[in-house]
Amino acid sequence: MNTYDQHGYYGATPGMVTITEPYVFQTLQSLMSNSVTILTTRGIVQGVVCNVLPDHVVIEKADTMFFVRLPEIVWVMPSY
Repeated sequence: MNTYDQHGYYGATPGMVTITEPYVFQTLQSLMSNSVTILTTRGIVQGVVCNVLPDHVVIEKADTMFFVRLPEIVWVMPSY
């Protein structure tokens, strides 16, 4: 029988989260609340690191939030 949970997810069961880019993840965590320049496969993103999660980072610049997936990051550099 196909069942959905209260949030609309099919077969929602707790699962393990795996960090696919552990070194990028750790680097971004060390740069929390600092300005950074990130080169992605789509271009450059600059701003302040607001949050780092296992699959993406949240960058804020001028009241705009950018959600960048960690596998799309080529390099990260602190901006001063």
